[in-house]
Amino acid sequence: MDGIFDGIRVLEVATWTFVPAAAAVLADFGADVVKVEHPLRGDPQRGLSTGGYAPSMGGISITMEQTNRGKRSVGLDISKPEGRALLLEMAARCDVFMTSFLPGNRAKLGIDVDDLRAVNPGIIYVRADAVGPEGPESGKPGYDMSAFWARSGIAHALTEEGADRPTRQRPGFGDKTGAMNLAFGVAAALYRRATTGTPSEVDVSLLGTALWVNSSDVVYSKAIGGDFSRREVKVPNPISHVYRTGDGRWIALLMLESDRWWAPLCRHLGRPDLVDDPRFAGAAERNANSAECVAELTATFAAGTLAEWRERLAPLSAPWEAMQTLPEVLDDPQVTANGYVTDVKHPSGQDITLVRAPVRFDGRQPELRPAPEAAAHTEEVLLELGHDWAEIGRLKESGAIA
Repeated sequence: MDGIFDGIRVLEVATWTFVPAAAAVLADFGADVVKVEHPLRGDPQRGLSTGGYAPSMGGISITMEQTNRGKRSVGLDISKPEGRALLLEMAARCDVFMTSFLPGNRAKLGIDVDDLRAVNPGIIYVRADAVGPEGPESGKPGYDMSAFWARSGIAHALTEEGADRPTRQRPGFGDKTGAMNLAFGVAAALYRRATTGTPSEVDVSLLGTALWVNSSDVVYSKAIGGDFSRREVKVPNPISHVYRTGDGRWIALLMLESDRWWAPLCRHLGRPDLVDDPRFAGAAERNANSAECVAELTATFAAGTLAEWRERLAPLSAPWEAMQTLPEVLDDPQVTANGYVTDVKHPSGQDITLVRAPVRFDGRQPELRPAPEAAAHTEEVLLELGHDWAEIGRLKESGAIA
């Protein structure tokens, strides 16, 4: 397919997941993304081990592949004058600059918006941070588990009262969510520049992303003057609820149009007697007798296995789903049919399984490319800038590039 961002050049000076994942989405859809990495250390994400278990295949970092696919990598020490000069050369030719560096580091390295606009007045400048660019804690460092998960109230809302420990966040949960916000911000800024000629500064934070994701809890808490996540609410609609099967699995019903689905559901459950039960005759009656209705459905689902209920409910085109394990998700025929997960051929010869960005254009999806090795494209990019081999050799000897 033709890339939506064909011809757009993106310069990424960032580490870990938040910004790199956003740049990977842009690369998926055609942007030429150059990732700047330290000549010796690279992106610390490449060697992640202290933060937890990050699986690899044959020495290939799955995390790097998921969040850096389709890019080119340049090894550049921008703390050296020659390295910074090369960065500005690249910036002069780019449409978008993306960074996760904190304000102090940006100022120290001379890569703030004014520095880049001095060489490229039309560049779109994109910043990502933990808690937002304004306020007394602007510039505070943070990761998704701290700023997105803990500070935002999401962890609190999802942790049962009396639990021994908070509900654990899944890897990169806030980073991947924030990355899509960043990608949207870049797309919107490119549109604005194309239509008005005005370049934008784009800011996205993990804390702001979390409040948007959990905005229902946030605004409901404001409305009631308390913590909505701790408000005890009965089940007003028994067929908008979860039920355990006889083999310990779960089925989620989300049949908001209660009167529409009640009778068909009862017939598929083998409980036509419930249809004529006066306690459950309509939505109002099921609401008034919610505990009794839930008890009937609980006993019914407990009498069969998940496989049995899947078979019996399959013809019912209502909103219901089984709660799947992650291996089951990988084998889900809908996931396969829509290409949400795909294999990418790595230069090592291995197939790496990656998740696509959840967007398609004109009914098609781009082919994903593997992530680059650290500094794999340094010489290629410098040659494009007009540097000759003698100059490249000298820059290597000085330690400015790798």
